[in-house]
Amino acid sequence: MTDVRLEGLTLRVANVKRSMEFYGGKLGFVVEIDKAPHFAMIRVGGPTGGTIGLLPHDVNPSGSASMTSEQRAGIHVELTTDNLDALYEHLKANGVVFFEPPHEEPWERSMRAYDPDGYTIEFAEGRRGHRGVT
Repeated sequence: MTDVRLEGLTLRVANVKRSMEFYGGKLGFVVEIDKAPHFAMIRVGGPTGGTIGLLPHDVNPSGSASMTSEQRAGIHVELTTDNLDALYEHLKANGVVFFEPPHEEPWERSMRAYDPDGYTIEFAEGRRGHRGVT
């Protein structure tokens, strides 16, 4: 079978510029494309890393946004780092508020925060799925 790679994902957001400030300013990722208010692309993990696209919410004819807050809470962006505690201190100093600070789970050590639109951003230590889960 031919190898397949995940290059990125796209999130619908209320305000592209505000999300760029969170992902670029607070998390420290690179804003690779800035076409706010219509689109932005964030590069995660350096030049060979994946991307997070940011698009404004669709609005249907009744005036409601394309996703509910409950639906957004179900989106879970999973990122990894080699030093979770150092990243936690760095991101806290940048103004990121965590609803779960670094803690141990049976399958990984992780921490979680919400982005401005309520999407869960999780950081785990080490490569996902390599902790010996049975």
